[in-house]
Amino acid sequence: MLERYSRPAMRELWTLENKFRVWLEVELAVTRGWTEMGKVPADACDDILAKADFDIERILEIEETTKHDVIAFLTAVEEKVGANSRYIHLGCTSSDIVDTANGVLLTRAGDILAEGIDRILDVLRNMAYAHKGLLCMGRTHGIHAEPTTYGLKFAGFHAEFQRHKERFDAAREAVRVGKISGAVGTFAHLSPELEERACAILGLRPDPHSTQIVQRDRYAQFFTALAMLAGGIERIGLELRHLQRTEVLEVEEGFSKGQKGSSAMPHKKNPISAENLCGLSRVIRGNALASLENQALWHERDISHSSVERVIMPDSTALVDYMLHRMCGVLERLVVKKDNIERNLMGSFGLFYSQRVLNKLISTGLKRQAAYEMVQKVAMRCWEGRVQFEDEVREDAEIIKHLAANDLDEAFDPSYYKRYEDVVFARVFGEA
Repeated sequence: MLERYSRPAMRELWTLENKFRVWLEVELAVTRGWTEMGKVPADACDDILAKADFDIERILEIEETTKHDVIAFLTAVEEKVGANSRYIHLGCTSSDIVDTANGVLLTRAGDILAEGIDRILDVLRNMAYAHKGLLCMGRTHGIHAEPTTYGLKFAGFHAEFQRHKERFDAAREAVRVGKISGAVGTFAHLSPELEERACAILGLRPDPHSTQIVQRDRYAQFFTALAMLAGGIERIGLELRHLQRTEVLEVEEGFSKGQKGSSAMPHKKNPISAENLCGLSRVIRGNALASLENQALWHERDISHSSVERVIMPDSTALVDYMLHRMCGVLERLVVKKDNIERNLMGSFGLFYSQRVLNKLISTGLKRQAAYEMVQKVAMRCWEGRVQFEDEVREDAEIIKHLAANDLDEAFDPSYYKRYEDVVFARVFGEA
């Protein structure tokens, strides 16, 4: 999964090599903290910093015997350092290292994901302004409702992704914590000062109160934020899938030279990227559920969360990174078919003007239900006869008794539906 979907920065973050490198960063931060506090001699610390290293194959070899990855890692490092290795891991338990390293890794993964969120925000903003004023049919329940604009469609997605950014930034900050508090979080062989010093070196905040682990509500917040972000990508993808249906065909994914849509039907051009992204969002939601299941652990900790996180941490971050950038590519290459948009707009015979006519009649003093029935009668006649609503309204004896020609001209002015587009853009983009 990771190899296939992640970009280089994310893929390198979650390699076995880098995991151990971050563990080593944590161990060295603890050693430096102890040195600053006078617990470890300065020359021993310098020696450790100069020699600390490991060989992955040696770690794996040792783990075959120990069946404990942290002990295998420490043994391999000790072999490199020599006598001063007695100052490494001083007072710590395994989760001090693993959970603090998780804080580093998830924060760094979050930094990469934040770049993707910023990119999709830029793309959506560009799409909104590029298609501002392009009137199209709005649909509710999949049925023609009233006109909106393509600019407003993309502005709406941009507004949503601003919220995703805010949620994700908060979630990233929630996991930017470490813990160097010992076997059950009491600092029995450590100290809060050491924890603060080590975390500061690593760019983390100390978890105010940990047990043997950082509590997993923090991780659940992170992975549910990813699930919501993936759901936002899915919402765009689902919209694009509908708009690419043959009967609609208002947009089309870019189709490269030599690309094929079907092994059997040479004419096919399918919305494969949008479909792929909708499918991957299901994986992210499933992983978020797993993170929620990790919240409740026995007493000060058990190990049931660990196996889950070895899967969902790299997979979810890599997949969401991939999804963000793939969706950006889809949008940047999207073909918007203006002729089909106009055709579809009038494909329901202009019946979307019905509320305008209704409101005009009400403004003359007619009761709402009486006016509604008057307009509905004409609308149903248009559906059955497949004729234009405007023509039928202008010839309807009951309606023209109440509305003059200029009233009807106003009622059938399409620009009415985008008169507040600038206001919405100013709200979304913060620009006049």
